[in-house]
Amino acid sequence: MSAPRRVLCLCGSLRRVSSNRAALEAACRLAPATLELALYDDLAALPLFNPDDERDPLPPAVLALREAVGGADALLVACPEYAHGVPGAFKNLLDWLVGSLEFPGKPVLLLNTAARGSYHAQEALAEILRTMAAGLLATRPMPVALPGAGCTVEQVLASAERCAELRAALDCLVAELA
Repeated sequence: MSAPRRVLCLCGSLRRVSSNRAALEAACRLAPATLELALYDDLAALPLFNPDDERDPLPPAVLALREAVGGADALLVACPEYAHGVPGAFKNLLDWLVGSLEFPGKPVLLLNTAARGSYHAQEALAEILRTMAAGLLATRPMPVALPGAGCTVEQVLASAERCAELRAALDCLVAELA
């Protein structure tokens, strides 16, 4: 049996109790044995992007991010919409990856956890990722319709429908990485 494929989960929210984080944590628990999911936890530790700082030695948090992305076979992203856009902290993370050698061509699957069908940030995020040469795995983000802020991983896992949506996303990753 071959080693499981590594998937780095990136949450675009800094909230302590985030529905996007809950979806990713649930995906980690639901992942089949062929996938090894790990949640990136250092979004808040990244310094503000400044092109003048994008040189050796990189800030330690940036180096750790790039190493985590480089060590992953794919990325699973759940990012909220804030004022019709990508939250600044997550855009900052992406800015640190623009000039990296680890990111271009990386398979990326997007989740949309907005129950009311938010799409502005999802469209903007997809455009940013295409510009960064990501290998988007679906033409639209995979829906995992959660009730909103404050949703917990236990609530996600208690819903057969949400689990089915997450399993569909995981199946997409399995098929791509096979």
